[in-house]
Amino acid sequence: MAQFTEVDGRDVGDIRIYALSTCGWCKKAKTFLNEHHIKYAYVDVDRLSPEETENIRKQQLKHNPSGSFPTIVVGNECIVGYDEARLSALTRR
Repeated sequence: MAQFTEVDGRDVGDIRIYALSTCGWCKKAKTFLNEHHIKYAYVDVDRLSPEETENIRKQQLKHNPSGSFPTIVVGNECIVGYDEARLSALTRR
């Protein structure tokens, strides 16, 4: 089963990012969280085996039916794409 990579920081809730290693917006989202020292976990879907990709994509599609990247799941809410305003709200938690 595919594992998310944990990035340590300030805990503002369960944050999971479904990303692509080649996606500029995915990199921006990770950089933003890193610069604000926010704890999150991510998986680069394009670096998974075909079996792992299928399972992870099923999880991602539950949150973001369009399947676009990045898909950022924060608890029960989903941020689709790089949305700096919504990410900034996390820093105020």
